[in-house]
Amino acid sequence: MGKDCLPGIAMVLVQLGFAGMNIVSKLALDSGMSPYVLIAYRNLIAAAFIAPVAYILERRSGVKITKKVLLQIFFSSIFGATLNQVLYFVGLKSTTATVACALTNTLPALTFVMAAALKMETVRPATPTGQAKIVGTVVCVGGSMVMPFYKGPLLKVWAPPIHWRFAEHTSAAAAPAAAGHSAAVVGDVLIIGSCVAWAIWFILQSKMSESFSAPYTSTAIMSLMAGLQCAGVSAAMDRSLAVWKLGFDIRLYSVLYIGIVGSGIAFAVMSWCIQVRGPLYVSMFSPLLLVVVAIVGWAILGEKIHVGSAIGSVLIVAGLYMVLWGKGRELDRPDSAGAGDDVETAAAGLGRNGKRAVASNRVDAISLPVFSTDSKHDTTQNGNN
Repeated sequence: MGKDCLPGIAMVLVQLGFAGMNIVSKLALDSGMSPYVLIAYRNLIAAAFIAPVAYILERRSGVKITKKVLLQIFFSSIFGATLNQVLYFVGLKSTTATVACALTNTLPALTFVMAAALKMETVRPATPTGQAKIVGTVVCVGGSMVMPFYKGPLLKVWAPPIHWRFAEHTSAAAAPAAAGHSAAVVGDVLIIGSCVAWAIWFILQSKMSESFSAPYTSTAIMSLMAGLQCAGVSAAMDRSLAVWKLGFDIRLYSVLYIGIVGSGIAFAVMSWCIQVRGPLYVSMFSPLLLVVVAIVGWAILGEKIHVGSAIGSVLIVAGLYMVLWGKGRELDRPDSAGAGDDVETAAAGLGRNGKRAVASNRVDAISLPVFSTDSKHDTTQNGNN
């Protein structure tokens, strides 16, 4: 009985870890830290953490890193790591951590739409599973449209019991810069844009995985490339070396936390849980992150929850579970799933036939994308949010 509870306990701890990443990232950004520097540090730390794992587990895999593979990893890093994280963190400066977490739940639906448009996913509208995915996608997208464009009145809740002076001062100082409905709308749209970039990454990665089956190695290389790309973006946008300075404050703690906990420990723990319980089990914990971030954001950051945000969050989570249910039923009947299902399967947080898979290391990886590691579809997420 005790061992049976370990995967569940581990996944709850992972979600708590992801919630902490959203909170410390928000605090670091509110303190004035450049989002480009934050992302660069995060990816470089992730590369340093994952590289030894890649060497230990894949040094005898026999795969070769060719120029074609490096080019594929480079383009994948642009969409899967750099672009989606830049859009996410820049958007996070103008919105709340709770709204950002809710919007990232639209990833499976967005990937399903792209895969279907490119004829990489069979829709099958006449079947219950196809109908569940279509309806879930519509509900997800509808919820994501409600959140930016309809705020509504504030929900009346009691005052937060925790008074962390640093968080209160930092959030209050950042409030004027992010004030106004238009700024919040821009932030929400940027978050959705990050999910679009991430969905594009799934399309690219599904092709690359057919010829390069070393997930940890590709993750380490992609994280390194993304770190260097973000450093270049910082040089162009910040134009100052002073922004790279880290003291013993929230900036240092945040880059260490999201690099080690989010890209290292959580990466390993989710991979273990997928091996012992399957990828669908892991993906079912993803909405827990939204609940935890909403509670912690209210208690520590004093975030206000609007009626529109609550309605949108409920719609997104409901749509997510519809897509997951449809995909789960398809996996129960492998003979009914086409070869093109792997892209949307990955984005929905599912693997092929419950085989060993590797999980995402993105900071906002609420949907927990995972991938089977058989010979033809061996891959891993490199973003992170």
